[in-house]
Amino acid sequence: MRRRFIADTWTATTATLKGDQATHLARVLRAEPGQIYDVVAGGFLHRAEITSATESQVVFTLHEELESDSALPLHLLLAIFKFDHLEWAIEKATELGIARITPILARRTEKHLAQAAEKRVERWRRIALEAAKQSRRTDIPEIADPTPLKAALERETATTRILLSETEQQLTLAAALANPAPLPPDLTITHAMAIGPEGGWTPEEMALFTAHNWQHVTLGPRILRAETAAIAAIAIASSQLTAR
Repeated sequence: MRRRFIADTWTATTATLKGDQATHLARVLRAEPGQIYDVVAGGFLHRAEITSATESQVVFTLHEELESDSALPLHLLLAIFKFDHLEWAIEKATELGIARITPILARRTEKHLAQAAEKRVERWRRIALEAAKQSRRTDIPEIADPTPLKAALERETATTRILLSETEQQLTLAAALANPAPLPPDLTITHAMAIGPEGGWTPEEMALFTAHNWQHVTLGPRILRAETAAIAAIAIASSQLTAR
């Protein structure tokens, strides 16, 4: 299987890798002009030929466009929790095809994590980039800046909005996804799901979700860690959304 890279910059006919990607390609893979790779440029997958290669920059000429899968039209609002667990969730959510992740500053987010989150965003974006390359995606999910819950809910545009709730016992995620709301034709992200912090959402936050038309659903009788719930929910959503 041909190696795939995601371009840092591109034009209509060329793509360029810089930084760590260029160093790896030049130093480890012994890149030389004439070698052929698959390169993602601007969200499109191309067969590409190296025209020049140094450890700081590798330039490709783009050839034919190749068939590729699109991201799931799914936005994950993920309350900030322990960074090692959160980073695992970001990596796996990327592999599963998520389109966007917004780290949420919730009432029960630990204070030191909330204070440090802003400085971790670039690391989270690098994790998403590497996971996208590893899983052979043709795009990189957007990782938003950490956002207070109220602001995130006010900005949400997805038509179908689902809250994973420990208090809901009847309506399952699969059942909620089986009856989607009507979708505007120009909406690229059609669904949003929210996963709470360790300790769950406060009653005030639950009421805020309800006020913004989020549907409360359950993943079943077990209490799952936040990262486990995120991956299980994305997998269920993927099976529903890709079957349509």
